[in-house]
Amino acid sequence: MSNAYDGVKIGLLTISDRASKGIYQDEGIPALKMWAEQVLLNPITFIAKVIPDEQPLIESTLIEFVDQENCALVLTTGGTGPAPRDVTPDATLAVADRVMEGFGEAMRMNNLKYVPTAILSRQVAVIRKQSLIINMPGQPKAIKETLDGIFAAVPYCVDLIGGPYIETREELIKSFRPKSAIRPKA
Repeated sequence: MSNAYDGVKIGLLTISDRASKGIYQDEGIPALKMWAEQVLLNPITFIAKVIPDEQPLIESTLIEFVDQENCALVLTTGGTGPAPRDVTPDATLAVADRVMEGFGEAMRMNNLKYVPTAILSRQVAVIRKQSLIINMPGQPKAIKETLDGIFAAVPYCVDLIGGPYIETREELIKSFRPKSAIRPKA
């Protein structure tokens, strides 16, 4: 990768009781990582963890990813449904400085094209300090569909909160920025 692109640190967090115990292999982090490596032009450093559906642990891990690891973007996977153990959105909201309602609305609308149960999702996106945290679904296919549907807005959001200038492969995802926010090509 060219040094012309800002480096970006991305936190990847799978929230699953069973995957954290090794009952089944986590597929969320590999799917998130593969998607980011295919779409982003930036050099990426990933910080990744698999943890159980425990709200205090989710909160402390999100805080660690943002406050200590300085991740500009944090993508969580799992724990966003209506089941009693699904507390990812609750933990995400608990650590938020601001809620970005449009992302949750857009994710559900986008995913309704694929499954009628998308309306059961409680996915949220929030800002904590200079980081954007977005809750993703748990299945690799749904992760890709979700990111493909919303990511065009993510780089400019990260710009606005003081993060790195994220660039995408335009043939896959064309990021949207107002003309005044587009960095000239070197």
